[in-house]
Amino acid sequence: MIYTLTLNPAIDYFLQVDHFKAGELNHVKADRKMAGGKGINVSRVLQHLGLVSKCLGFIGGFTGEFIKGKLAEEGIETDFVPVDGDTRINVKLKSDSETEINGVAPQITDAQLEALFGKLSKLTDTDILVLSGSVPGTLPVTIYKDIIEKVSGSGVKVVADTSGEAFKKVVTAKPFLVKPNHHELGEYFGVTVESFDDVKKYGKKLVDQGIEHVIVSMGGKGAVYIDKDQYLFAPPAKGILKNSVGAGDSLVGGFLSEYAISGDFRKAFRKGAASGSATAFSVDLCTKEKVEEILPQITVTNI
Repeated sequence: MIYTLTLNPAIDYFLQVDHFKAGELNHVKADRKMAGGKGINVSRVLQHLGLVSKCLGFIGGFTGEFIKGKLAEEGIETDFVPVDGDTRINVKLKSDSETEINGVAPQITDAQLEALFGKLSKLTDTDILVLSGSVPGTLPVTIYKDIIEKVSGSGVKVVADTSGEAFKKVVTAKPFLVKPNHHELGEYFGVTVESFDDVKKYGKKLVDQGIEHVIVSMGGKGAVYIDKDQYLFAPPAKGILKNSVGAGDSLVGGFLSEYAISGDFRKAFRKGAASGSATAFSVDLCTKEKVEEILPQITVTNI
């Protein structure tokens, strides 16, 4: 079973406003509300691609009920820990430029954190755990590292996709796979990472530190996969950018949708790259049909 953990879920509230003007009355042309959070995005992509997963994390209030309802509509199983406050709302304003306003996470108590640890303690070596997204301010920045250490004896494979201090801490726990983008990779090592040679050099340093598999996304330049034996490159697909939200999560979801079945890293990387592009070219997260349409464009090569 694949489990996705979203510590800081949200309702993503998208607003389309023509020529937004700050300080004035603006009229919304169109809006939509979606269950958001990086781990939740991964579960949604897995569901679209035909794989079952379960969403873990913290949820609360009327906003939390909305998220659970939306996931249930898609047939996605959840096992959230309830919290006392309301799950946050993130506003994504699309106009002449894009503006994001992220809400405040609810308080998480020690008892609620222990309840999450109790759920994680049941995972086994047949499971994959995806730790994805930001860490709420009410939890220690070491939380992902702490989780990996707590489940290390079970043999569960841990995939980590986070940034900043949380990424720096999680690397020391040596997860099975990490997926930084090239900016996050550079931030970790205190350098600027722009070229493929940079990605190869610093991605390999993560492997040398004990992480078995590294995928570095490079936006419009494609993505690179690195392990102890090889460097693989997946080129970007051609299409019209419609959605900048969730492409990295779709790469992770697409990768796992193939890896969980075949165990083939090359095929999984190819499908992950196609899934990331499919989301970028869609209004919502990628569909199976869109991924299959884009797959022929993705030829993975050794670099």
